[in-house]
Amino acid sequence: MTKTPRIGFCGIGRMGDPMTRRLLAAGHEVAVWNRSSAKLGSLVTAGAVAKATPQALGESVDIVLLCLGDGKAVEDVVFGEHGLAHAATPPSCLIDHSTLSPALTRTLAGRWTAATGGVWIDAPVSGGTEGAANGKLAIMVGGPLETIESVTPVLRAYAARVTRMGEVGAGQTTKLANQAIVATTLAGLAEAFVLAKRSGIDTAALPSALQGGWADSVLLQTLWPRMVTPPEHATGTVRVLLKDLDAIAELAEASATVQRVLPEVRRLLQDAVQHGMGDWDLSQVFRIGEAESQLDV
Repeated sequence: MTKTPRIGFCGIGRMGDPMTRRLLAAGHEVAVWNRSSAKLGSLVTAGAVAKATPQALGESVDIVLLCLGDGKAVEDVVFGEHGLAHAATPPSCLIDHSTLSPALTRTLAGRWTAATGGVWIDAPVSGGTEGAANGKLAIMVGGPLETIESVTPVLRAYAARVTRMGEVGAGQTTKLANQAIVATTLAGLAEAFVLAKRSGIDTAALPSALQGGWADSVLLQTLWPRMVTPPEHATGTVRVLLKDLDAIAELAEASATVQRVLPEVRRLLQDAVQHGMGDWDLSQVFRIGEAESQLDV
């Protein structure tokens, strides 16, 4: 791998866009691909080079970064028609920032190495769009130590912390533990919000009142204000978190782990999706509890 590796980025969505901008700002040469090419215009203006297919992108870079919606999307981009694996000279390292099940990650990593001889690193992120834009993401990584150390300077363009958690799949396992904490905290915030609102408390004042106490958290300070004033655009959706809880349920079954709280949170998010809230901001799940409380009156 060269000292200044050529970078490719597949998946220019809520997270991929600011991550790519950070790479460009850091002086990296970046090629980009997205299923919807309309999202690439402003990045091309900022200095990125758009590619027509993942295969074409793969032939022009040393490292490829993925930030895609689910396992099917990752498999299609990597192994589908005109996928990365079909590049004449595939990138030597694939870094997947998507959130997948650890088992699927290990399967895809094995296929990638067999097809290309390259290394697959699972590197899911936490910190949301704001963290991506400000270079403050936390990245939990699985894969060979030597390769992770060599690509860490690239990841530092948008990450404040890069932590190797073990071999391939360990990053995904860590991210699912992260999502378990996020989901249960979200459910607690939603119920607390409805309780406070229906009891006559000034909900807007609560984050400040609790700041520094045991209930304080980044999620309280971030999501609660969005419950008070709904955001114009979702920064994290109900549907995506539900996808992660499905992966957690799969991992719990595989590891014979008994769960009591997360299945209830999963049902809450399933109800939200069934009520047409799948693409809403995560903060708005409190509306399910609010509606149920009104029915009980």
